[in-house]
Amino acid sequence: MPKLITLQSHQQAQALFGPHDANIRLIEKELKVKITARGDTIKLSGRTQNVKDAARLIGHILDFQKDPQHKISTQDIYYLLRSLKAQTGTAKENVGYDYTVTSHVSQTKPIGPKTKGQQEYVEAILSHDIVLGIGPAGTGKTYLAMACAVNDLKNQKVRRIILTRPAIEAGESLGFLPGDMQDKISPYLRPLYDALYDMMEADRIEKYLETGIIEVAPLAYMRGRTLNESFIILDEAQNCSAEQMKMFLTRLGFDSKAVITGDITQSDLPGGKPAGLLQARNLLGDIAGIKIIHFTGADVVRHPLVQKIIEAYDKSSNL
Repeated sequence: MPKLITLQSHQQAQALFGPHDANIRLIEKELKVKITARGDTIKLSGRTQNVKDAARLIGHILDFQKDPQHKISTQDIYYLLRSLKAQTGTAKENVGYDYTVTSHVSQTKPIGPKTKGQQEYVEAILSHDIVLGIGPAGTGKTYLAMACAVNDLKNQKVRRIILTRPAIEAGESLGFLPGDMQDKISPYLRPLYDALYDMMEADRIEKYLETGIIEVAPLAYMRGRTLNESFIILDEAQNCSAEQMKMFLTRLGFDSKAVITGDITQSDLPGGKPAGLLQARNLLGDIAGIKIIHFTGADVVRHPLVQKIIEAYDKSSNL
Protein backbone atom coordinates (compact mmCIF):
# COMPACT_ATOMS: atom_id res chain seq x y z
CA MET A 1 0.00 0.00 0.00
CA PRO A 2 1.44 3.42 -0.96
CA LYS A 3 2.64 5.78 1.78
CA LEU A 4 2.45 9.57 1.56
CA ILE A 5 4.93 11.85 3.35
CA THR A 6 4.49 15.62 3.45
CA LEU A 7 7.59 17.80 3.30
CA GLN A 8 7.74 21.16 5.05
CA SER A 9 9.71 23.16 2.49
CA HIS A 10 11.46 23.13 -0.85
CA GLN A 11 14.82 23.25 0.97
CA GLN A 12 13.90 20.15 2.94
CA ALA A 13 12.99 18.36 -0.28
CA GLN A 14 16.28 19.36 -1.89
CA ALA A 15 18.27 18.08 1.08
CA LEU A 16 16.32 14.81 1.14
CA PHE A 17 16.65 14.11 -2.57
CA GLY A 18 20.31 15.12 -2.75
CA PRO A 19 22.31 16.25 -5.80
CA HIS A 20 20.71 14.87 -8.98
CA ASP A 21 18.28 12.89 -6.75
CA ALA A 22 21.16 10.65 -5.66
CA ASN A 23 19.76 10.05 -2.16
CA ILE A 24 16.32 8.99 -3.35
CA ARG A 25 17.77 6.82 -6.13
CA LEU A 26 19.88 4.99 -3.55
CA ILE A 27 16.88 4.39 -1.25
CA GLU A 28 14.83 3.13 -4.21
CA LYS A 29 17.55 0.77 -5.32
CA GLU A 30 18.38 -0.68 -1.90
CA LEU A 31 14.84 -0.96 -0.50
CA LYS A 32 13.08 -1.88 -3.75
CA VAL A 33 10.55 0.95 -3.60
CA LYS A 34 9.36 3.62 -6.00
CA ILE A 35 9.50 7.23 -4.80
CA THR A 36 7.67 9.99 -6.66
CA ALA A 37 7.30 13.66 -5.78
CA ARG A 38 4.18 15.79 -6.28
CA GLY A 39 4.52 19.31 -4.93
CA ASP A 40 5.26 19.06 -1.20
CA THR A 41 4.33 15.38 -1.01
CA ILE A 42 6.32 12.25 -1.80
CA LYS A 43 4.69 8.87 -2.40
CA LEU A 44 6.33 5.54 -1.56
CA SER A 45 5.16 2.50 -3.50
CA GLY A 46 6.16 -1.15 -3.29
CA ARG A 47 5.86 -4.15 -1.01
CA THR A 48 4.38 -3.32 2.39
CA GLN A 49 7.49 -4.03 4.45
CA ASN A 50 9.75 -2.24 1.98
CA VAL A 51 7.51 0.84 2.10
CA LYS A 52 7.53 0.76 5.93
CA ASP A 53 11.33 0.55 5.95
CA ALA A 54 11.66 3.41 3.48
CA ALA A 55 9.21 5.57 5.45
CA ARG A 56 11.12 4.90 8.68
CA LEU A 57 14.40 5.80 7.02
CA ILE A 58 13.05 8.99 5.44
CA GLY A 59 11.43 9.96 8.74
CA HIS A 60 14.79 9.69 10.46
CA ILE A 61 16.48 11.75 7.75
CA LEU A 62 13.87 14.51 8.10
CA ASP A 63 14.24 14.53 11.91
CA PHE A 64 18.01 14.69 11.54
CA GLN A 65 17.73 17.70 9.24
CA LYS A 66 15.78 19.74 11.80
CA ASP A 67 19.13 20.81 13.24
CA PRO A 68 20.48 23.41 10.76
CA GLN A 69 24.03 22.11 11.30
CA HIS A 70 23.11 18.63 10.13
CA LYS A 71 23.53 18.03 6.43
CA ILE A 72 23.03 14.42 5.47
CA SER A 73 24.99 13.03 2.55
CA THR A 74 24.45 10.09 0.22
CA GLN A 75 27.22 8.35 2.15
CA ASP A 76 25.28 8.83 5.40
CA ILE A 77 22.19 7.32 3.80
CA TYR A 78 24.28 4.35 2.71
CA TYR A 79 25.29 3.73 6.33
CA LEU A 80 21.69 4.09 7.51
CA LEU A 81 20.52 1.61 4.87
CA ARG A 82 23.18 -0.84 5.97
CA SER A 83 22.04 -0.45 9.57
CA LEU A 84 18.42 -1.02 8.58
CA LYS A 85 19.27 -4.18 6.64
CA ALA A 86 21.32 -5.55 9.53
CA GLN A 87 18.29 -5.48 11.83
CA THR A 88 16.07 -8.53 12.07
CA GLY A 89 12.45 -9.17 12.94
CA THR A 90 9.37 -7.05 12.40
CA ALA A 91 9.90 -4.78 15.43
CA LYS A 92 12.98 -3.10 14.01
CA GLU A 93 14.98 -0.60 16.01
CA ASN A 94 15.41 3.04 15.11
CA VAL A 95 17.73 3.21 12.11
CA GLY A 96 19.48 6.34 13.36
CA TYR A 97 22.08 6.92 16.05
CA ASP A 98 22.55 9.48 18.78
CA TYR A 99 24.54 12.48 17.56
CA THR A 100 23.94 14.59 20.66
CA VAL A 101 27.38 13.98 22.18
CA THR A 102 29.63 14.68 19.23
CA SER A 103 27.46 16.53 16.69
CA HIS A 104 28.70 20.05 17.51
CA VAL A 105 32.39 19.22 17.78
CA SER A 106 33.04 20.22 14.18
CA GLN A 107 32.10 23.63 12.79
CA THR A 108 31.50 22.27 9.30
CA LYS A 109 29.78 18.89 9.64
CA PRO A 110 28.05 16.70 12.22
CA ILE A 111 30.23 14.01 13.73
CA GLY A 112 28.70 10.97 15.37
CA PRO A 113 28.21 7.21 15.21
CA LYS A 114 26.99 5.76 11.94
CA THR A 115 26.77 2.08 12.92
CA LYS A 116 25.56 0.06 15.88
CA GLY A 117 29.14 -0.75 16.89
CA GLN A 118 30.09 2.93 16.79
CA GLN A 119 27.05 3.82 18.90
CA GLU A 120 28.10 1.28 21.55
CA TYR A 121 31.63 2.68 21.41
CA VAL A 122 30.54 6.28 22.03
CA GLU A 123 28.24 5.17 24.86
CA ALA A 124 31.10 3.21 26.41
CA ILE A 125 33.39 6.25 26.29
CA LEU A 126 30.72 8.31 28.06
CA SER A 127 30.19 5.80 30.85
CA HIS A 128 33.65 4.24 31.41
CA ASP A 129 37.06 5.62 32.36
CA ILE A 130 38.99 3.16 30.18
CA VAL A 131 37.70 1.91 26.82
CA LEU A 132 39.43 -0.45 24.38
CA GLY A 133 38.23 -0.12 20.79
CA ILE A 134 39.46 -3.12 18.82
CA GLY A 135 38.74 -3.74 15.17
CA PRO A 136 39.66 -3.18 11.53
CA ALA A 137 40.69 0.03 9.84
CA GLY A 138 37.95 2.44 8.84
CA THR A 139 35.63 1.80 11.78
CA GLY A 140 36.08 5.25 13.30
CA LYS A 141 37.91 4.12 16.44
CA THR A 142 40.33 7.04 16.60
CA TYR A 143 38.06 9.62 14.98
CA LEU A 144 35.13 9.14 17.37
CA ALA A 145 37.45 9.02 20.38
CA MET A 146 38.91 12.33 19.24
CA ALA A 147 35.42 13.81 18.87
CA CYS A 148 34.57 12.76 22.44
CA ALA A 149 37.86 14.22 23.68
CA VAL A 150 37.28 17.57 21.98
CA ASN A 151 33.71 17.61 23.31
CA ASP A 152 34.92 17.00 26.88
CA LEU A 153 37.56 19.73 26.53
CA LYS A 154 35.01 22.25 25.23
CA ASN A 155 32.67 21.39 28.10
CA GLN A 156 35.54 21.68 30.62
CA LYS A 157 35.22 18.08 31.75
CA VAL A 158 38.98 17.72 31.27
CA ARG A 159 41.83 20.24 31.24
CA ARG A 160 43.82 18.71 28.40
CA ILE A 161 43.90 16.15 25.63
CA ILE A 162 46.86 13.81 25.28
CA LEU A 163 47.30 11.89 22.04
CA THR A 164 49.90 9.19 21.79
CA ARG A 165 50.93 6.14 19.79
CA PRO A 166 53.94 3.81 19.67
CA ALA A 167 56.56 4.76 17.08
CA ILE A 168 57.14 1.31 15.66
CA GLU A 169 59.36 0.99 12.61
CA ALA A 170 57.62 -0.82 9.76
CA GLY A 171 60.36 -1.68 7.29
CA GLU A 172 62.25 1.62 7.52
CA SER A 173 64.56 2.67 10.31
CA LEU A 174 63.83 5.97 12.05
CA GLY A 175 67.55 6.67 12.02
CA PHE A 176 67.51 7.10 8.23
CA LEU A 177 64.67 9.60 8.20
CA PRO A 178 65.73 13.27 7.92
CA GLY A 179 65.39 15.88 10.66
CA ASP A 180 65.39 15.98 14.43
CA MET A 181 63.42 13.68 16.73
CA GLN A 182 60.19 15.66 16.25
CA ASP A 183 60.57 15.39 12.49
CA LYS A 184 61.19 11.65 12.77
CA ILE A 185 58.12 10.90 14.86
CA SER A 186 55.77 13.28 13.02
CA PRO A 187 54.74 10.75 10.32
CA TYR A 188 53.64 8.31 13.02
CA LEU A 189 51.45 10.95 14.67
CA ARG A 190 49.98 12.38 11.46
CA PRO A 191 46.61 10.52 11.70
CA LEU A 192 46.04 12.04 15.13
CA TYR A 193 46.75 15.53 13.81
CA ASP A 194 44.46 14.93 10.83
CA ALA A 195 41.51 14.05 13.07
CA LEU A 196 42.23 16.99 15.35
CA TYR A 197 42.37 19.54 12.52
CA ASP A 198 39.06 18.15 11.22
CA MET A 199 37.34 19.18 14.46
CA MET A 200 38.98 22.42 15.62
CA GLU A 201 40.19 25.66 14.11
CA ALA A 202 43.88 25.59 13.16
CA ASP A 203 44.80 28.68 15.18
CA ARG A 204 43.16 27.28 18.30
CA ILE A 205 44.98 23.97 17.87
CA GLU A 206 48.31 25.78 17.54
CA LYS A 207 47.57 27.77 20.69
CA TYR A 208 46.57 24.62 22.60
CA LEU A 209 49.70 22.79 21.43
CA GLU A 210 51.90 25.68 22.57
CA THR A 211 50.29 25.84 26.02
CA GLY A 212 50.12 22.07 26.54
CA ILE A 213 46.32 21.88 26.58
CA ILE A 214 46.75 19.47 23.67
CA GLU A 215 49.79 17.23 23.66
CA VAL A 216 50.78 14.86 20.86
CA ALA A 217 53.71 12.60 21.68
CA PRO A 218 55.09 9.10 21.14
CA LEU A 219 54.18 6.52 23.77
CA ALA A 220 57.71 6.42 25.18
CA TYR A 221 57.22 9.97 26.48
CA MET A 222 54.42 8.78 28.79
CA ARG A 223 56.73 6.82 31.10
CA GLY A 224 56.91 8.08 34.67
CA ARG A 225 54.00 10.50 34.35
CA THR A 226 50.67 10.76 36.18
CA LEU A 227 47.97 12.15 33.91
CA ASN A 228 45.24 13.95 35.86
CA GLU A 229 42.14 15.66 34.42
CA SER A 230 43.06 14.44 30.96
CA PHE A 231 41.44 12.69 28.03
CA ILE A 232 44.12 10.34 26.73
CA ILE A 233 43.95 8.49 23.41
CA LEU A 234 46.41 5.70 22.66
CA ASP A 235 46.22 4.97 18.94
CA GLU A 236 47.65 2.00 17.02
CA ALA A 237 47.85 0.07 20.28
CA GLN A 238 48.39 -3.22 18.44
CA ASN A 239 52.02 -2.08 18.21
CA CYS A 240 52.41 -1.84 22.00
CA SER A 241 54.40 -4.48 23.79
CA ALA A 242 52.92 -5.96 26.97
CA GLU A 243 55.29 -3.79 29.01
CA GLN A 244 54.31 -0.62 27.17
CA MET A 245 50.62 -1.32 27.60
CA LYS A 246 50.98 -1.84 31.34
CA MET A 247 53.04 1.34 31.57
CA PHE A 248 50.38 3.33 29.72
CA LEU A 249 47.42 1.97 31.68
CA THR A 250 49.08 2.86 34.97
CA ARG A 251 49.55 6.52 33.93
CA LEU A 252 45.84 7.24 34.46
CA GLY A 253 45.27 9.87 37.16
CA PHE A 254 42.22 11.38 38.84
CA ASP A 255 39.33 12.67 36.70
CA SER A 256 40.93 11.21 33.58
CA LYS A 257 39.68 9.02 30.80
CA ALA A 258 41.66 6.78 28.43
CA VAL A 259 40.65 5.34 25.08
CA ILE A 260 42.88 2.69 23.51
CA THR A 261 42.40 1.81 19.85
CA GLY A 262 43.97 -0.80 17.62
CA ASP A 263 43.62 -3.60 15.09
CA ILE A 264 45.09 -6.84 16.39
CA THR A 265 45.42 -8.20 12.85
CA GLN A 266 47.83 -5.42 11.78
CA SER A 267 50.60 -5.54 14.35
CA ASP A 268 54.12 -4.46 13.38
CA LEU A 269 55.69 -5.93 16.52
CA PRO A 270 58.69 -8.18 15.94
CA GLY A 271 57.78 -11.85 15.66
CA GLY A 272 57.22 -13.62 18.92
CA LYS A 273 56.88 -10.47 21.01
CA PRO A 274 53.67 -10.49 23.11
CA ALA A 275 51.06 -7.99 21.90
CA GLY A 276 50.07 -5.63 24.70
CA LEU A 277 46.62 -4.93 23.24
CA LEU A 278 45.77 -8.62 23.01
CA GLN A 279 46.96 -9.22 26.56
CA ALA A 280 44.99 -6.23 27.86
CA ARG A 281 41.85 -7.47 26.14
CA ASN A 282 42.22 -10.85 27.84
CA LEU A 283 43.07 -9.49 31.29
CA LEU A 284 40.85 -6.45 31.73
CA GLY A 285 37.46 -7.42 30.37
CA ASP A 286 35.89 -8.19 33.76
CA ILE A 287 37.09 -5.06 35.59
CA ALA A 288 34.37 -2.53 36.44
CA GLY A 289 35.02 0.82 34.78
CA ILE A 290 36.71 -0.76 31.77
CA LYS A 291 34.80 -1.54 28.58
CA ILE A 292 36.01 -3.42 25.52
CA ILE A 293 34.27 -2.79 22.20
CA HIS A 294 34.91 -5.09 19.24
CA PHE A 295 34.30 -3.61 15.80
CA THR A 296 33.63 -5.72 12.71
CA GLY A 297 33.56 -5.14 8.97
CA ALA A 298 29.95 -4.00 9.36
CA ASP A 299 31.25 -0.91 11.20
CA VAL A 300 33.55 0.24 8.39
CA VAL A 301 32.62 3.75 7.28
CA ARG A 302 35.04 4.14 4.40
CA HIS A 303 34.53 3.19 0.76
CA PRO A 304 32.08 0.24 0.49
CA LEU A 305 34.88 -1.85 -1.01
CA VAL A 306 36.86 -1.59 2.24
CA GLN A 307 34.23 -3.64 4.05
CA LYS A 308 34.39 -6.31 1.34
CA ILE A 309 38.20 -6.34 1.46
CA ILE A 310 38.16 -6.88 5.23
CA GLU A 311 35.62 -9.69 4.88
CA ALA A 312 37.76 -11.35 2.20
CA TYR A 313 40.86 -11.25 4.40
CA ASP A 314 38.89 -12.54 7.40
CA LYS A 315 37.70 -15.51 5.36
CA SER A 316 41.22 -16.18 4.14
CA SER A 317 42.62 -16.15 7.68
CA ASN A 318 40.01 -18.68 8.76
CA LEU A 319 41.01 -21.24 6.14
